[in-house]
Amino acid sequence: MGKTMRAARLHTVGTPMTIDAVEKPAASGNDVIVEVKACGMVPNLANVLANWQTWYPQMPLPPLPAIFGLDPVGVVHQVGEGVLNVGPGDRVYVNPGRSCGGCHACSSGQPQKCDYWTFNGYFGFNENSLEVYKRYPHGGFCEYMRAPANALVPLPDNLSFEQATRFGYLGTAYSAVRKLGPLAGRTVLINGGTGTLGVGATLFALAMGASKILSVARGEALLERLKALAPNRIEVFSNRDGGTADWARSATGGAGADFMIDTLGAVASLEAMKDAMAGVRRGGRIVNIGGTAGDLSVDVKWWMDEQMELIGSVWFTVAEGHEMAGMVRSGAVDLSVLETRSWPLDEINEGISGAANGNGGFTSYLIHI
Repeated sequence: MGKTMRAARLHTVGTPMTIDAVEKPAASGNDVIVEVKACGMVPNLANVLANWQTWYPQMPLPPLPAIFGLDPVGVVHQVGEGVLNVGPGDRVYVNPGRSCGGCHACSSGQPQKCDYWTFNGYFGFNENSLEVYKRYPHGGFCEYMRAPANALVPLPDNLSFEQATRFGYLGTAYSAVRKLGPLAGRTVLINGGTGTLGVGATLFALAMGASKILSVARGEALLERLKALAPNRIEVFSNRDGGTADWARSATGGAGADFMIDTLGAVASLEAMKDAMAGVRRGGRIVNIGGTAGDLSVDVKWWMDEQMELIGSVWFTVAEGHEMAGMVRSGAVDLSVLETRSWPLDEINEGISGAANGNGGFTSYLIHI
């Protein structure tokens, strides 16, 4: 086996990635080497690469030159001497969430609360992430990557590599749906329902027993495609036609939705989010996963008097990844409703430029390695 591998690397912000020959990693301890078969691509990756350091200077990117790539899937190639749970040949998804592994948050299954929480191959959440990048410098846009064994999610035979590259968005949505609590007989309002996160939230809310899903977005064609997933349980509304809160209350006999998931993106209107929040009934629970930025003015007396719960949710745990894989294995969640657009590693710059030109949240974007 050669001692080098091919990797797409960003050397300077504002310039294209280059395909470089870099040192191939080796496994040791509790780490594994995964031969990457494909890696999901964030639709707004071009904006992140160009603007992240200006938008969020407190959230560091990997030191350049860097190998990005958030959602890798592949085959275990080599395992360290301390690894017991996987072996060479296993098909896996590599959860890019990294944490210290030993603090109270990590030990209690809440790694997102760890002070070292980092998105490998994407960005960090504070300066501690720079230490994580020293230990795990590989995102998924390369032929082989080193990762901790406890980051791997085994893939069922009925889940293709292409479908599994969507696990980042799906897992973020699944974790949010879990935080809502029991859904039987309940109504879920999904703001931004036809986006990448919104489609995932819809699939899991259906699978987990929501009686009614109220989906709000702009484009009517994609809303109708979403409704077709479960015509008797999904109601759709274009917020170009009026206020979300009024529609949500009219669709629930004036009461409002029991729960809400907000999936709007970083540059979305905070007023649209606030309007949707007003469509949630007394005692409701609102989970935000979209990343909309800015100061949101909330009437704290409404918050108190109505006993509202507002929850921020980032990414998902490896345990939740195992649960999702099990739902796909059993057929409870059918990912065949999704479509893919892909590019080979040599065309990664064309892929970055061409992402987000599909059918909203029904299209996944990925790089084949």
